[in-house]
Amino acid sequence: MDIDRAKELFFQHLRVEKGLSNDTILSYAYDINEFFKEFNYKDTEEIQPLDIGDFIKIQSKKEMSTATIARRLSSLKSFYLFLEKEDYVHVPMKDVEAPKALKHLPSVLSIEQVERLLDAPDLTKDEGQRDRAMLEIMYASGLRVSELLSLKMKNISFERNMITVIGKGNKQRKVPFGEFAKEYLVNYIEHGRKKNPGSRSEYVFLNRYGKPLSRQYFFLQVKKYAEMVGIREEISPHTLRHCFATHLLEGNADIRTVQEMLGHSNIATTQIYLNISTRRILEAYDLYSKRK
Repeated sequence: MDIDRAKELFFQHLRVEKGLSNDTILSYAYDINEFFKEFNYKDTEEIQPLDIGDFIKIQSKKEMSTATIARRLSSLKSFYLFLEKEDYVHVPMKDVEAPKALKHLPSVLSIEQVERLLDAPDLTKDEGQRDRAMLEIMYASGLRVSELLSLKMKNISFERNMITVIGKGNKQRKVPFGEFAKEYLVNYIEHGRKKNPGSRSEYVFLNRYGKPLSRQYFFLQVKKYAEMVGIREEISPHTLRHCFATHLLEGNADIRTVQEMLGHSNIATTQIYLNISTRRILEAYDLYSKRK
């Protein structure tokens, strides 16, 4: 059967047999038409069982909300079940499930943006030396904000460039950091931190009163630096953890190694960053294609 004729019969069914309003029918029509924009079929015989799943993936890549995808899936299932009931099509659609809590992909900066953010603190000031060291360590090691702020001097091995982290669930892991981050960390410890009233504190990063920094304060500092260098994306200290993971995967790092460094108990959590990496590569390809 011709697709347009099938849609016409379905909308007639909704109006006459279901008694739905014109607005509701228009909503059904919009969702169904979005599907056929992706699958340009002319006849119901062309419909394939995997089309619905593929459509959900396409919608997800377009960053449609879970609610929107679920609504479109519901509209399509109603359409297909009508066609099946009327013997116009024989495609098993009953087992297709609505998406469960599709995870929103975290915001990630480009490498150039990260470099601008890291360069923002004023190294002539003690506060700037501390903040630069914090930003460098976060980006170099992928620490959680809570792990960074609770970092103790005894947990840093400068000989091995390694941090011992006590993460979620009191689990311990060892995370490396590079020479570049080490340079700024050592500079802060040997200069700005030595003048701090809390220089004997077991905690690495201190406020002007010698106490560990609060999450709120560091959040505001990151926002301030982002504004200073013209980064308009909505970011937080945790953004650097997202950047760490995504940029590693873009550099072909092994996903299980990244999982261990991040302290994820489930690799599915780490795979979110793989999705970000893929999306960023596709966006770059699209931009390149448009310039040709």
